[in-house]
Amino acid sequence: MYTSYGKMLLMAVFLIFHGTNASAQSFEHAGQYLDYVNKANSDLTAKYLFYLSAVSHGKSARKVEKRRIEVINAINETRYTVQSLPAWKGDRSFKDTTVAYLKLLYNVFNEDYGKIVNMEEIAEQSYDAMEAYMLAQEKAHEKLDEVAERQNETQRQFAAKNSITLIESTSELGRKSDIVNQVMKHTNEVYLIFFKAYKQESYLIDAVNRKNIVGIEQNKNALIKFADEGLEKLKGLRGYNNDGSLIAACRNLLTYYRSEAGKMTAASDYFLREEEFNKIRKQFESQPSSKRTQQDIDQYNNAVNNINAVLNTFNNTMKEIAKEGASKLNEWNKVYSKYMDEHMPRQQRQ
Repeated sequence: MYTSYGKMLLMAVFLIFHGTNASAQSFEHAGQYLDYVNKANSDLTAKYLFYLSAVSHGKSARKVEKRRIEVINAINETRYTVQSLPAWKGDRSFKDTTVAYLKLLYNVFNEDYGKIVNMEEIAEQSYDAMEAYMLAQEKAHEKLDEVAERQNETQRQFAAKNSITLIESTSELGRKSDIVNQVMKHTNEVYLIFFKAYKQESYLIDAVNRKNIVGIEQNKNALIKFADEGLEKLKGLRGYNNDGSLIAACRNLLTYYRSEAGKMTAASDYFLREEEFNKIRKQFESQPSSKRTQQDIDQYNNAVNNINAVLNTFNNTMKEIAKEGASKLNEWNKVYSKYMDEHMPRQQRQ
């Protein structure tokens, strides 16, 4: 879901100077001027990755909202720093374009990510809300790539104008950003498959709690459908760095959900039998005891035995579902957390 941020800004840029005599204040070479701006942007990128690292390792966006604000403040500080620079030999293009880039960056973190924080609160309410939440993240990161590429081109133009050769090699920040992109893309794909069935299972349980027989059948069939669709989608996925543990965990949970849906026949059966029994009991209790025949009594007692047997099956089935369901979901959560811890880079505070 997350795309690499600022591809060139995340690179180690080595400068080769070709004999320029011009200077601007304390900058003796155009390469120093370019390196100064790149260093400021690199520090800013590290702060952003620190924020993303926190979110990726189990902390909600709202819980690390303070760090997003720190990123916004860092963007403003960097922008003021660049604005205070003199133009290089009267050429303001690199400076002004960098300031424009930082303004766009500010808008993304202030507006787009601000909306994402608010969307996070309702993302768990439905599959559509979760999908929209993840799409918003993707769009925000696409914007980061777009504005970063503009800045990269400006850097290349400045270097060409001032006889500077850029030798680009991926830095540690660049490496981390690429890994973040790949890991989050994979985990979000798998998570949406999981979440669709997970929410449907909650609707099925709710129908059972409300004794809604029609709802049970509808949600049971939908759960089977979503589980089957998810299992088919998982066949086409490959784990990051050939680690298929997350896919396997999702497959195990979807297989369980399909099995659980089949077991819900016990709930439908019980509630149907309960309706029939309540009619028999109402009719039996409406008769004066003096007018009840032995046949009436035997029929009623037989109905009681039958409903108790069905109730016993229902209770045992629901206990089994609750226990196994909690275990399977716990397994999924553990694998997901472990997967993120093992593959998602951690960025230290700058």
